[in-house]
Amino acid sequence: MILITLITDRRRLGGRDVVALAREAAEAGLDRVQVRETALGGRDLRALVSDVLAATSRTAARVLVNGRPDVAVAAGAYGIQLPEDGLPVSAAKRAFPGLEVGASRHTVEGARRAEDEGADFVLLGPIFATPGKEERALGVGPLSEAARRLRIPVHAVGGIDADNARLVVEAGARGLAAIRPFLRGPAAEAVRALRGTGGA
Repeated sequence: MILITLITDRRRLGGRDVVALAREAAEAGLDRVQVRETALGGRDLRALVSDVLAATSRTAARVLVNGRPDVAVAAGAYGIQLPEDGLPVSAAKRAFPGLEVGASRHTVEGARRAEDEGADFVLLGPIFATPGKEERALGVGPLSEAARRLRIPVHAVGGIDADNARLVVEAGARGLAAIRPFLRGPAAEAVRALRGTGGA
């Protein structure tokens, strides 16, 4: 079954609460919450991650922290998601052996290097056009190539919604990550729609 990840972004929630959104999505069967709040300092980020962990503790959802393995360890999160220009994967694996390490990459070759460095999975994108990144969309071709060439799971990100989620699955993605589908209505509907089991 494909893994569905909610990427958080408080700036785009229009007053909605990150913790409540994570709880609702997790209770609907979401697989992962990636806490990506780059504007927060370490203390505030740790508090938010702790709250998300508490809100999802009765579900199977796992929590990852974007770019901050120290915060992930301190809060007790499952793993981290490293941006391409962030901490090297190999360094994170050595220093934080208990964390699952995902690597965000924008090319097939970048994804291959992340695998060589020890990443547990790669998040490749943007696959489809997203606001402000229209010219950077990779399309499903590179996603399919990465899925064939890498031994580790390749997840897709960027412009993914209920209308095109099936395309990334057919291209070989083992997971997909999204923000926008969770901004348009109830989180439970977004989870069902991304799995292809109901409309959002």
